[in-house]
Amino acid sequence: MSARETEGGLQRLIGIWRATALVTGTIIGASIFVQPSDIITAVPHSGAAIAIWFGAGLLTLIGALVVAELASAWPASGGVYVFLKVAFTPAAGFLWGWAMFWSMHTGIIAAIAVVFARYAGTFVPLGPAGTKGVAIAAMGILSVVNYRGVRHASALQTALTAVKVLALLLVIAVAFALGEPVTQAAPMPGAVTGSGIIAALVAGLFAYGGWHMVSYTSGETIDPTRTIPRALMIGTVTVTVLYVLANAAYLYVLPVDRVASSTRVAAEVADAIFGPVGGRVVAVLVMCSALGAMNGVIMAGPRVYQAMAADRLLFTWAARLHDRYGTPHRAIAAQAAWASVLIATGSYRVLFTRVVYTEWIFFALLAVALFTLRRRPDYAPRYRAWGYPVLPALFVLSSAVIVINQILRDPKEAAFGLAIVLAGLPVYYVWTRRQPDAVDEAR
Repeated sequence: MSARETEGGLQRLIGIWRATALVTGTIIGASIFVQPSDIITAVPHSGAAIAIWFGAGLLTLIGALVVAELASAWPASGGVYVFLKVAFTPAAGFLWGWAMFWSMHTGIIAAIAVVFARYAGTFVPLGPAGTKGVAIAAMGILSVVNYRGVRHASALQTALTAVKVLALLLVIAVAFALGEPVTQAAPMPGAVTGSGIIAALVAGLFAYGGWHMVSYTSGETIDPTRTIPRALMIGTVTVTVLYVLANAAYLYVLPVDRVASSTRVAAEVADAIFGPVGGRVVAVLVMCSALGAMNGVIMAGPRVYQAMAADRLLFTWAARLHDRYGTPHRAIAAQAAWASVLIATGSYRVLFTRVVYTEWIFFALLAVALFTLRRRPDYAPRYRAWGYPVLPALFVLSSAVIVINQILRDPKEAAFGLAIVLAGLPVYYVWTRRQPDAVDEAR
């Protein structure tokens, strides 16, 4: 076995910069270019909106600190799945993987692919069928890149992340340097309220989604107990700075009411400065950003399914690594197949929007795990999260607020989403009864 190969056969090829690119590139999707309107609508004041983006970034950083500590204790492929099964029970890890495959993770892939295809339609007219076809093709190509090796996939991720970061910096610089500052804006109705702040924070935290996915690739990361925590810190701080500056730039050029009503705010900023050609430039940036986010999600997910299969909590064929490329090729193919179904049927909208909030239940459990694990004599993380116990407790509280807010806002939809996740429990118990040693292996 080579120095860069784990016992499971995965090759350690991801260094600090590629791991950081995975964090940064997975978080930054199309939303920062397209629709910051949810936040400015909830808190109709430019200063309050900027504060929300900063606050959501800080809460994301706290979550990253929690995952950093857990990753330094268990630097195994599978990330959140591994943390949940070790800290609580294999059933908790199974439910995470169950929700990932059937809705959360593949739903994200499908949604991003459709965004990419819709912006491709800016240059080549596409009907509904064409949009779905382009979305499936883009997702399929990225899946093939990931199939052929983590070296290629992480190199592509680094390149796409560099493009989108530079693009955001360009939008920010151009807005402040060439844009005409807003002098008088139409007043926004309403005031900043407590419920509005909560709604805005929820929207902001979803815009920072994906920060945890780098932990899935620990088995392919060089010195993961050091690299993963550092990548999480650098990546989340970088994204927070970019998000705050980008929204400040939008509000510098556009009045608050226009930002609130816009579904393509970066394009409107470019139009205000360069005219109609600006929108096409931003469309290219959105497409590159979508590709980067989609590639990061495609890369991360199969590592969870491979880890579950290795623990015999999933079909054993999903644990197989490609003889030549060293990737969980069958898990990648299964993910691509189901994501294609979700794109073709449009069902990703229903599954993703109903289930995505439930991941915050699992995030809360990760923070709770710190309180229980630090009492264990065998718990020896290489890195310990700053601000314990105050910051992890704050993260548990913020996660609970997200979940409760969704339940109160739309009880029927929330109940449906939770039911999809909990449907994995009977599957888990039937599966483990048929394979009674699976639970022991997962432990």
